[in-house]
Amino acid sequence: QVTFVESGGGLVQPGGSLSLSCVANATITPIYRMAWYRQAPGNQREIVASISSVGNTWYRSTVQARFIMSRDNTRKLVTLRMDNLKPEDTAVYYCNSDHRYHDPLPWGRGTRVTVSS
Repeated sequence: QVTFVESGGGLVQPGGSLSLSCVANATITPIYRMAWYRQAPGNQREIVASISSVGNTWYRSTVQARFIMSRDNTRKLVTLRMDNLKPEDTAVYYCNSDHRYHDPLPWGRGTRVTVSS
């Protein structure tokens, strides 16, 4: 079964940037859409961005034009470039299949992003 390891989080000031990575332990090629999710303290996990096997992307409106998602099936890798970060982006970020299209896969530990001055 495919599992994921997320990395790249950290503490950044408002307006700063981070690049998150997610590496799978097995091929992600059969997964039509991969997604990034986040869970802020006290909130439910929410989908942030999604990408198809051919690179078609979808973004939550609150991150549109600030986040860019990519995938590299050969390297079993998905990434999330985050620019102009805001305090409301503070959360633990996870990758997984896009649950609007696929059954959920096991969750990784996620990577924590904190946006604060």
